[in-house]
Amino acid sequence: MKKKIIYEIKGLYRDDFRITGYEFGSGKESVCIVGNTRGNEIQQIYCCSQLIKKVKQLEEEGRIKDGHRILIIPSANPYSVNIQKRFWPIDNTDINRMFPGYNLGETTQRIADGLFSKIKDYEYGIQFTSFYMPGEFVPHVRYMKEGFTKKSDAEKFGLKYIVERKVRPYDTATLNYNWQVWNTKAFSLYMNTTSKISKSGAGQAVLTIMNFMANSGIIKYSAIGERDIISLDDTELISVRTAKSGFYEALVKAGDIVEAGTPLANIINPYEGDILETLYAPVKGTIFFCHTDPLTYANTAVIKLLIYQRGQTLLAN
Repeated sequence: MKKKIIYEIKGLYRDDFRITGYEFGSGKESVCIVGNTRGNEIQQIYCCSQLIKKVKQLEEEGRIKDGHRILIIPSANPYSVNIQKRFWPIDNTDINRMFPGYNLGETTQRIADGLFSKIKDYEYGIQFTSFYMPGEFVPHVRYMKEGFTKKSDAEKFGLKYIVERKVRPYDTATLNYNWQVWNTKAFSLYMNTTSKISKSGAGQAVLTIMNFMANSGIIKYSAIGERDIISLDDTELISVRTAKSGFYEALVKAGDIVEAGTPLANIINPYEGDILETLYAPVKGTIFFCHTDPLTYANTAVIKLLIYQRGQTLLAN
């Protein structure tokens, strides 16, 4: 294992800003795994830490195949993590909306450029990412349909759910999109939590990456066998929206199977305590995403449902 500084900015009043990478094996740039780009993505860092332990063990046992190099970057935004702020603390910009970066631009553009210039030539790129809203997902892998990545590669992770999404204008400044512009097969991994640590979720994340690298011929590892995979377009997910704002009380969790008419959440008056609104499942399906913060605004998609299809058993991993 080689620990190396990927990018560094000298600090005037505090410690220097550093993006640290852990490199394993040698040869061609086979796969790069990136943890957080946002300060509240704690689980994403934790997943990388557990992955580093596992890959270090594989390297010591000689189970990284010859000619393959693996790079793991736990955090691309340690400053924001330190003060528990989601975006860049000075100007509130999102590093994952700054790629491919600009080395003479604003700070976050320079960070994006410094990182991307070191990882743009990998064959595979995997990012542990988070949703723009706070909540928990059924674990799944996403890729952009119009990009360089193919569904057959996404199947190598061994996850039950694969989500294909159409490129939207704001995607063009993300790491995933720009990786594909440079001919890297890029994936976004959504695990079960974001701002809190889940050991079981991290264990599943490590297993998922091991499956992918084994099925891609990068490591010697016994990957799980074939399983039924549900592939869907992100537009197929049904959003359940609030009409009122207030305290949010979830009555279900990600992975639950619900019948049409099942109560999903209550919106509660913050001052008087009465229930302003109860949200109900419009169809039978699996809770694919569930909002987790204690507060919510009106007209917010707090639940996303994967509709049940006859003959399918929609169970979470």
